[in-house]
Amino acid sequence: MQKWITTTLSASALAVGILSSSAMAQQAPAAAPAPAQNYSDAQLEKFVSASQKIAMISQEYTPKLEASKSEETKQEVYKQADEKMVEAVHKEGMTVDQFNGINQALQQNPELVQRVQKMVK
Repeated sequence: MQKWITTTLSASALAVGILSSSAMAQQAPAAAPAPAQNYSDAQLEKFVSASQKIAMISQEYTPKLEASKSEETKQEVYKQADEKMVEAVHKEGMTVDQFNGINQALQQNPELVQRVQKMVK
C-alpha cells in the first residue's frame, strides 16, 4: 500500500510540475534516457487527466497525513488516499501499472515530457 502512495505522490509532484509548466527535462537522470515507449496521445491524455486528479487528492490528504498523531491514524489516511487515487486512475480507463509505467517513462524521457506538457490544458 505505501509503495503505491509513494509512487502516486511522486506522480502528483510530477503532475503539479507539468501543470506549472516547469522544465521537467532538466530533472531527468544524468544517465542516457530509457528507450521511448510508443505511448499514444490517448494514453498520455488519460495519464494527464489522472495525474491532475491525483494531485488534487494528494493536496487533500497531505494535511491529514501530517496532522495524524499515531501510526494507526497515518495508515488509515494512507489507505483512504490510496483508494481514491486508484479509483481516479481506473476512472480514466487505465490500470495502476499503466499509470506507473508512464510516470516512470516521463522521469527518464524528456521528449515524452514535452509531449505531455503540450497536452496540459
